Amino acid sequence: MAGRVPEPTFTLEGWHLLHDFRHLDFPAWLAAPKGEREAAWGELREILAEWARVEAEGRGSFGVFQVITPKADLLFLNLREGLDALLEAEARLNKSLFARYLRPAYGFYSVVELGSQTGPLDPEAPYVKPRLTPRVPKGGYVCFYPMNKRRLGGDNWYLLPARERAELMKAHGETGRKYQGKVLQVISGAQGLDDWEWGVDLFSEDPLQFKRIVYEMRFDEVSARFGEFGPFYVGKYLAEEDLSRLLGVA
Repeated sequence: MAGRVPEPTFTLEGWHLLHDFRHLDFPAWLAAPKGEREAAWGELREILAEWARVEAEGRGSFGVFQVITPKADLLFLNLREGLDALLEAEARLNKSLFARYLRPAYGFYSVVELGSQTGPLDPEAPYVKPRLTPRVPKGGYVCFYPMNKRRLGGDNWYLLPARERAELMKAHGETGRKYQGKVLQVISGAQGLDDWEWGVDLFSEDPLQFKRIVYEMRFDEVSARFGEFGPFYVGKYLAEEDLSRLLGVA
C-alpha cells in the first residue's frame, strides 16, 4: 500500500439533478380561502407546464412524487443541462403562491454520472447519452437515497487499485442487471456538491423491487465492505390530475 498512488475513476457527466423534498402544511392549505387555493393551483399548473416544455425540448426532465412517511410530503425532481437552469426551476417554485404552504424537508444536488475504473468512456457511444440525460418515468414509483464509499482503515475504497475497484463494480453491476426491465437506476455524483458522494434513484412500477434489489446488492462486497447509506425516500409519481386530487382542487 505504501508509495502507491491510486488512480481515480474516469467519469462522464450529464444533466444536473435536484431532489427538492417539501413538507406540505395541509391544515393551512385546507383552511385557506377557496380563491387563494385556486390561484395557487393555477400558478402551480403553469410551473408544471413550463417544466414539461423544457422536457419536450430535450433540455431536461422532471417529476412530482407523493412521498410516504413523515420525512416529506412531496418531491419535486428536476434535471437540467446546468446549475443555472436548476436554480431557475427552484426559484420559480419558491416564489409561487403554493410555496407559502411548503416547508423544506430535504434537498440533494448532484450530476448524473457514468464511471469507469479502467479507462475513459467514449462520449459518442450510443448507450452513453441516454444514460447521461435520463427522462423521469411518468408513472410508477421512485426510491432515492444518498451514499458514500467507506474510507475506514483497511476498508478504504479510495486506496484500492483501479483493477480491484473494477472487479468489485463488475460484480455489483451483474446483480443490477438481474433487475433490467424491472428497475431503472440513475446514479449521480455529488462529490464537492453535497454532503454525500452519490445519489441513487430507482424507478419501478412495483415498489417491492426497491426492497429486493437493495437487499440483494447488500451482499455484494462493494456494498458490504464499502457502502455507507443515507436516508431512503420512497414516493409515487403524481400526474397533474393525481396532484389535483391530493390537493383537493380536482
